[in-house]
Amino acid sequence: MLRVELEHVSKRYRLGHRTNLREAITAAASRPLHGRTSRDELWSLRDVSLSVGDGEALGILGRNGAGKSTVLKILAGITAPTSGVSRTRGRVAPLLEVGTGFHPELTGRENVYLNGAVLGMSRRDITRRFSEIVEFSGVERFLDTPVKRYSSGMYLRLAFSVAAHLEPDVLVVDEILAVGDAEFQRRCLGRMQEAEQEGRTLVFVSHDLDSLARLCPRSVWLDAGEVRESGPSSEVVRHYLADGLAQGAAGRVLSAGPVTVHRVDVRTDQAPAGSPLLRDDPLVVEVDLELDEELPGVDLALYVSDTRSVRILDEALSDRTPGVLHRGRQRVRLRVPPMLNVGDFTVGLWVGTAHEDLVDEPAAATFSLHGHDRGRPDRVVVADLPFEVEPA
Repeated sequence: MLRVELEHVSKRYRLGHRTNLREAITAAASRPLHGRTSRDELWSLRDVSLSVGDGEALGILGRNGAGKSTVLKILAGITAPTSGVSRTRGRVAPLLEVGTGFHPELTGRENVYLNGAVLGMSRRDITRRFSEIVEFSGVERFLDTPVKRYSSGMYLRLAFSVAAHLEPDVLVVDEILAVGDAEFQRRCLGRMQEAEQEGRTLVFVSHDLDSLARLCPRSVWLDAGEVRESGPSSEVVRHYLADGLAQGAAGRVLSAGPVTVHRVDVRTDQAPAGSPLLRDDPLVVEVDLELDEELPGVDLALYVSDTRSVRILDEALSDRTPGVLHRGRQRVRLRVPPMLNVGDFTVGLWVGTAHEDLVDEPAAATFSLHGHDRGRPDRVVVADLPFEVEPA
């Protein structure tokens, strides 16, 4: 049975915001003849069709603004499509942003029962799973504390635990798992795999293409609100990354809120600019960015992936030098020793705080390494670690 169906779904948003009735009337009177123009509209989705059956896991990938979150909101019933038909059969547990469905004044314990009731569970069923929910979330010590005092990580732990353990027919998960630490992300991915094995349906959006490919056998690539490709995740991910390589993403300006990234580049100090990069070259990943305002706790991370979406490096400023980004234009450099094998790679860039992702671009730059693979092309990292041999 199909649990999720979208048939030729499009979603249009009206741009502009009127704060009161007088402003709305004034704005309408100022253009009585022409009305709204196409510039006042944004089509987040155009003619999107997909379906997911019982026990299936579908991944959705694409760049920021591609329409991924809009699809999830339509599936969860948070927003309605402008045209087309959306069908979701059974109980849906959406996990779209930290603390979705939580009341800040209620305690963690009370919110578990409230969220369970919203999902259609009886009090008896919630009580039966309560100890599992609390154990998985790891917030037992703060269970009787109002959730408005929780950190974003604690919010996420409890919200995901409730959504994953109250036996939904369809689990809808957005990128928010990035808020959690590495151990909790691993446990969440494990829990989603268990849900899939139990016959539940999963729709998963993530910029972590390695996790998406491992968790979801099938994926849909959204590009500017349209389905660019649908098929086996390994193939879709490979084509998505290859598209980033072909576009030469390093020339794009990335802007979100107070952050503007003017340039992301990969070079080496060993050769003139524009020269081919060799496997034995130490690399420099350089980011030229500008902050329009002072952002407390702002951080930057760079990650390198190969064409199979395996994330090889993932380094953040806060790992060693927290609090170094300030208002104004600045240049950030990450030096990478000669450790990668020959092949094509993408550089992902993230800028944000513990509470907000400002820029998250998995293909901010691309580069290729040339040379000899020493007869082992499948090897990703060339560490040249020393051996010791001695008589036994």
